[in-house]
Amino acid sequence: MQAGKPILYSYFRSSCSWRVRIALALKSIDYEMVTVNLIKDGGQQFSEEFQALNPMKQVPALKIDGITIGQSLAIIEYLEETRPTPRLLPQDPKKRAHVRMISDLIASGIQPLQNLSVLKQVGQEKQLSWAQQAISSGFNALERILQSTAGKYCVGDEVSMADLCLVPQVANADRYKVDLTPYPTISRISKSLLTLEAFQVSHPCRQPDTPPELRA
Repeated sequence: MQAGKPILYSYFRSSCSWRVRIALALKSIDYEMVTVNLIKDGGQQFSEEFQALNPMKQVPALKIDGITIGQSLAIIEYLEETRPTPRLLPQDPKKRAHVRMISDLIASGIQPLQNLSVLKQVGQEKQLSWAQQAISSGFNALERILQSTAGKYCVGDEVSMADLCLVPQVANADRYKVDLTPYPTISRISKSLLTLEAFQVSHPCRQPDTPPELRA
């Protein structure tokens, strides 16, 4: 690996990793990827080597500028502060607050409730209904919020950190067979974003660790 090149620890299906992959693509940041399989070997994130890197035993983690950062939103905000083009947080403070609100709603209020570690605790027979309920509950709120903040994307007409959170969460909803009919704004924005190159190259179906049957 080249000295000084950022290293992203990622899993193809991790929605939190996908957020960061989108940010790196949008900002044209060249990086190396180390894949961490969350299922194989009982979960490679539990290895001593990876725990030393990220004590939370989660992906993503990003080694950059001599530091290691866990937590996707912290990573994105660091990239925003150190590599501000293109902008992922609006200049207007009110719009910036909306972006952070939507990002936190997804990253704290939806995604963790249907995360692999939680579903393991729920039990095999209840996993699908649990995930569907968690996502639908969050989407009910998110749809209403987006009706007042959205333009072409989540907040106005510029791609923001909120959009980086939205698309992977919609993909999770698809995986767990959530009916998206009640969420036309969420669906419209996600479809628009998926036409952009940064969202396509970072997609779970196009990663080095994507299984052959899931590649596109």
